[in-house]
Amino acid sequence: MGDSPPTPVERLTHGVARALAALPPAIQVRLSGRQPVCIDGETLSPQMQLMLALLERRDERPLDTMTPTDARRERRRLAAVFAGKPVPIGSVHDLEIDAGVPLRARHYAPAEGGGPHPLLVFFHGGGFVFGDLDTHDGVCRLLCHHAGVHVLAVDYRLAPEHPFPAAVEDARGALRWAGAHAHELGADPCRLGVSGDSAGGNLAAVVSQLAARDGGPAPLLQLLIYPATDCTRRRRSRELFGEGLFLTEAHMNWFEASYLGSVGDANGHDQRASPLLAQDLSGLAPALVVTAGLDPLRDEGEDYAHALRAAGTPVVLRRFPGFIHGFISAAGISRACRDAVIEIAGATRALLASSRLPDARTPAVEPAPTPA
Repeated sequence: MGDSPPTPVERLTHGVARALAALPPAIQVRLSGRQPVCIDGETLSPQMQLMLALLERRDERPLDTMTPTDARRERRRLAAVFAGKPVPIGSVHDLEIDAGVPLRARHYAPAEGGGPHPLLVFFHGGGFVFGDLDTHDGVCRLLCHHAGVHVLAVDYRLAPEHPFPAAVEDARGALRWAGAHAHELGADPCRLGVSGDSAGGNLAAVVSQLAARDGGPAPLLQLLIYPATDCTRRRRSRELFGEGLFLTEAHMNWFEASYLGSVGDANGHDQRASPLLAQDLSGLAPALVVTAGLDPLRDEGEDYAHALRAAGTPVVLRRFPGFIHGFISAAGISRACRDAVIEIAGATRALLASSRLPDARTPAVEPAPTPA
C-alpha cells in the first residue's frame, strides 16, 4: 500500500526538493541557471522552473527510449521523491474488483462524519504506459480529505502489453463495479463521480460518455485534470510547450504509439480514444476541467470544455497559470501545487454536494469486495 516507508535516499532527496521549493521565487529562478521562462504570455512558475532544472541535472535517459518496465520503475522512483507525508484519512485498504477482468484497486475513506459521502472513481495518469496505485496515492488522499469523498483508485491494464481499448474496458467495468458496490464501501450510491489526470482524465471523459448512453450508472461529476482528449490533431499548445517542460513531444508520440497499437490512426479516430470527436456531448455529467498554463495538452483539454459547454453540459474550466503538466503529483513538495489540489478538491466537494440522483436510479447492491 501507499503507507510503505520511503528509503533513506528518497527521504533525503524529498527533503532537499521541499526545501528548495520553499525558497523565495527570485532565488529559485537563479538556482535554475536560467532566465525566467515566458512563452506566449505564460510565465513559468519559479518553483516549476527550479524543479525542471533539478530533473534535467539527474541526467536520466529519456522515458521514450526506455522499455515500459524501466519507465514504470523510473516513474515510481520519481513519485517517491515528490510524495509528501501521507495525509491522514479515515482508512485505506487495497482490494480486488471484478471489472470484467480482475483489477487491483485502493479504497480511501474520509474521516469526517455526516455520511454517507460521495464516491469518486479515480484513474491515474501515465500515458497509458505507466502509473499505478502508489504513484498517485498522495493525490487520492488529498482528494479524499479535502473533497470529503470516498476515492476508489483503479489500477487498469497498461499498454503496450494491453493496448486500446483495454484501459477503456477496464475503466467502464470499474465504474459499473463502483456503482454496484458503493454501499459496501460506505459511500452514497446516489453521488458517484469519475476523475483522473492526463491519460486518466481521458478515461474519465470516455466512461462518462459511455455510461450516459449504455445504461449507466451515469456519474454526477467528471473531474478531468489536464486530460488528453484528441489523438488526431496537434494543437498550438503542443507546439509551444512540447519541449523542456516535463511532458515532451517525444513522450506523447511514444505514449500514443504504445496505446493505439499498429492501427494507431484508425484507433485515434475512435471517440473512445479521442472523446473530443464524439458527435453528441449533450446530457453528460457536469465537468470540472483543470488545465495548466504551460502544458502541451492545455488546448485540447480546454477545447473539450468548450465543446461540452456548447452541447449544453455544465462545465467549470480552471486553468492554473505558470503550471506544467503533472503538477498535481508535486503536491508533496510544492505548496503551490498542494494549494491547487486543495482548490480542485474544494470545487469537487461543492459540485457533488449540489447533485443527487433520483432514488429510482440507485444502483443495485452486489456481494462485498474481495480483499487483495
